[in-house]
Amino acid sequence: MIKEFKPALLLFVLLTLLTGAAYPLLVTGIAQVLFPGRADGSLIEGDGKSMGSELIGQPFSDPRYFWGRPSATAPVPYNAGASSGSNLGPTNPALEEAVKARIEALRAADPGNTAPIPVDLVTASASGLDPHISPAAAEYQVGRIARVRGLDASTVRALMAQHTQGRQLWALGEPRVNVLMLNLALDGLAKL
Repeated sequence: MIKEFKPALLLFVLLTLLTGAAYPLLVTGIAQVLFPGRADGSLIEGDGKSMGSELIGQPFSDPRYFWGRPSATAPVPYNAGASSGSNLGPTNPALEEAVKARIEALRAADPGNTAPIPVDLVTASASGLDPHISPAAAEYQVGRIARVRGLDASTVRALMAQHTQGRQLWALGEPRVNVLMLNLALDGLAKL
């Protein structure tokens, strides 16, 4: 029995070292060399400190800022450790109440805006961490932000256009706006 156990144990140790240590170190090293920003979490630097990540949304409720998609993570919004959707179906009364509350908050923040509210401003994404909104959702908020900040709406639109990303590989996905990057640019903290 020991004769059979020894090669199994040796193979277990060898594979553990190979797949549990050597391979992850190699892949991490290659990533650090080829894609250092991505490998470190796509952190956004501004004002000499880390302001957040391009890949994880952050909550904004101040009317001076663009608001992102609602987050379904609990107990705090955009909690990467609790990434998940709300799992509420379209006929669930709780989803209907949450959407109504979000619509009321948007209308209260900008009572003069009678435009239809884009769906991504009132529904959470599948991960609950989405850092992007659609250009339509950003456009919906331009008037409020321009008014509160005392800016011309065309200035805010131009900044929004600078931060609108196109489709991936010219065909995949939809155009999108990174909310954190846009808000940092509004404050003049992000590098353009």
